[in-house]
Amino acid sequence: MVVNSHPLCRLSYLGIVDAAHFKNETDRFYIKKVPCLSMTYVLHYLPSRTMREEKFEPLYNEPMARKLLASFILACLILPAAIILSAEPLRQVLVIRVSGVINPVSSEFIARSIAKAQTMHAEALVIELDTPGGLDASMRDIVKEMTRSTVPVIVYVSPGGARAASAGVFITLAAHIAAMAPGTNIGAAHPVSVGGKMDKEMSDKVTNDAAAYIRSLAEKSGRNMTWAEDAVRKSVSATENEALKLRVIDLVSKDLTSLMQSVDGKTVKTAEGEKTLHTAQAAVVSNEMGIRYKILNFITDPSVAYMLMLLGFYGLFFELTNPGAIFPGVAGGIFLILAFYSFQTLPVNYAGLALIIFAVVLFVLEVKIVSHGLLTIGGIISMVFGSLMLFESPDPVYRISLAIIVPAALITALFFTVTFRLAYRALKRKPVTGSEGLVGLEGKAVEHITAEGGMVSLHGELWSAVSDDDIEKGKGIVVIAVSGLKLKVKKKEG
Repeated sequence: MVVNSHPLCRLSYLGIVDAAHFKNETDRFYIKKVPCLSMTYVLHYLPSRTMREEKFEPLYNEPMARKLLASFILACLILPAAIILSAEPLRQVLVIRVSGVINPVSSEFIARSIAKAQTMHAEALVIELDTPGGLDASMRDIVKEMTRSTVPVIVYVSPGGARAASAGVFITLAAHIAAMAPGTNIGAAHPVSVGGKMDKEMSDKVTNDAAAYIRSLAEKSGRNMTWAEDAVRKSVSATENEALKLRVIDLVSKDLTSLMQSVDGKTVKTAEGEKTLHTAQAAVVSNEMGIRYKILNFITDPSVAYMLMLLGFYGLFFELTNPGAIFPGVAGGIFLILAFYSFQTLPVNYAGLALIIFAVVLFVLEVKIVSHGLLTIGGIISMVFGSLMLFESPDPVYRISLAIIVPAALITALFFTVTFRLAYRALKRKPVTGSEGLVGLEGKAVEHITAEGGMVSLHGELWSAVSDDDIEKGKGIVVIAVSGLKLKVKKKEG
């Protein structure tokens, strides 16, 4: 590259001037400036007015510049991705709440939550548990899902005042980590029959099976097998501190935050092997029950199931006594099906159910039989006792309150008595339209009526009529039968 050392030449090269002259006019310097992306030509200063043109390489090389720009853009795109990939992934803990009876609804919810925790690669799944117990089949389904889980499952009996009773004991002992909040309790896992009492032999079989099952769960999780068996055979219970001392649970935590701090760094054995928990800085993600689960869980409440059954009886009975109403029959059928769904999750005593049905029969018979109220009283008594016996369990959560039973019995008695009485009266009421409505009407003979025929007047209308007896014109008549458009009449007495 050739560059003149003259100061003006340097100014011209920097683009400050296009042409210049020295004081000595005989010495001329000239520069032709062109765009920077093309070749630059410089006319060198010569003392003798003579100019020669020399070519040099540009300071800016277009192909090289494009390569540098492409490299810069590529680095801008790759560098952030590399930083993200090299950074530690966000840790999450999935938290769900299960309260109420353990039934197919809660079983499905827990199973889906375990699957979700595995999909999101969560550090752990925390089940905040508060249950009085529930179905053995649903409990075993939950335990199976927990055992197969590749994500550690933490059962946390909370909040204060909560409990893990009956089926809840099995679920807690099956957890990878079991924790309780202050003011909670666990125990009383003796099996209870659904649908009536078991004989001694069957009771022993069920108890022995449950005891063996809970011992295996306690042994696998390294917890107190003796206490676990006593919870089944003797229905023993323990507070959170007693459970901790007895090695029934792993720790006591006042809240979820302290629980996450306490279990951080613990190593548990899952279906995929040992896993160390990193929960101290993990983000807590709550997974609430959807509307479907909430509705199904609501109708499995004993009081709700009881009311659904009564409403089902009301709807079907109203439809049978008033054919064509449609809506009461449809609603009644839906209520009864929902009630039967609930009954499969509850300890139903079928003797109590039979008494309720018998009460409905007595209410109906009260309308047709003159009992001076005795059938109604019997129906109310049968309804009350049947309601008290409907759900047989030592646990109060499965019982129906008298505050619900007594009003329900009185309303049911009133409903069936009034409804059936109105329907019965309507059935017995004399027809007022059609051929049947003409029978019994009184009129007047407008001409002599014999067995051969004649004319009578009814409500201002003229009808052909016959009579077994001769009826003189102007006499009163009574319709006794209708045959097509001809009436059969008789003489009005008196």
